[in-house]
Amino acid sequence: MPVLSFTLRIWREENTLSIESITKQVKAEISRLTQVVHLLGGTGAKSSKTKVQPKARRKISAAGRKRIAAAQRARWAKIKAAKK
Repeated sequence: MPVLSFTLRIWREENTLSIESITKQVKAEISRLTQVVHLLGGTGAKSSKTKVQPKARRKISAAGRKRIAAAQRARWAKIKAAKK
């Protein structure tokens, strides 16, 4: 809640809450925080240096698909036989 306390401090100092004064103070605070970010070594923007590449999808061979299909048909046949 630092923004709220900052706004209350402004109100105490000026004893008024005009939109212009609040806008002026908020812009000053943004400027100050931007300087802090720059001093800490960041730019404030997201870095595009390290883009994570999605993993390549592994392709399955036709023979592998046939083995999987045959195994699934065997499971279905086993279940169907158990129901009778």
